[in-house]
This record gives sequence, structure tokens and C-alpha cells, in this order.
Amino acid sequence: MGSTSEREYREKLNKINEKLNKRVRNIRKDFAKIEKMKVEALKKSDETRRSAEKDLDKIEGKITKSKDLATESKKRLRSEMIVLRQEIKQEYTELKMHISKTLIPA
Repeated sequence: MGSTSEREYREKLNKINEKLNKRVRNIRKDFAKIEKMKVEALKKSDETRRSAEKDLDKIEGKITKSKDLATESKKRLRSEMIVLRQEIKQEYTELKMHISKTLIPA
């Protein structure tokens, strides 16, 4: 029984290389999943923003057409709607930034 041959060392090196390549592929798959989740989260946040803005537009139209509401009531409701629109915009911007910053690979 002699010492380890060059061929045996090469086989061991090849096995190490195969394990490394497999792990790298798995990590890349994980990053692809993360990117897909980020895209889906961005779509959901954009959809939520558009839905909320659409709902506000509908309510604003109804308030404008309403003959039962006093002028002062309409003004107060419009002021609240302006604040709500600003909150929607701020929340959307914060979500978008948070999603974009999540797990950026170096």
C-alpha cells in the first residue's frame, strides 16, 4: 500500500469543485427567488396605491356631486382627502424603498 496517487488527489479536487458548484447554483436560485419576491412585492404595493387612489377619486366625485353636504363639510372632507393622498404617497414611497433595499447582493 503506497501513498495517494495524483489521480486520487485530482478526484478529490473534482469532488470538492462539484460540491462548490452545486452550492453556488443553489445560492443563485435563492437570489432569483428573492428577486422574484421583490418584484411581486413592488407590484402589490403599486396595485394597493392605485386602488386607494381610485377609491379616493370615486369618493371625491360623490362629495362634489352631493347636494346634501354643506360647503364647510365638503371643504373638511377635501382636506382630509388631501392628507390621506399624501399618506398613501408616503407609504408607497417608503415601501418601495424598503423593498428595493432588501438583500442587495454585494
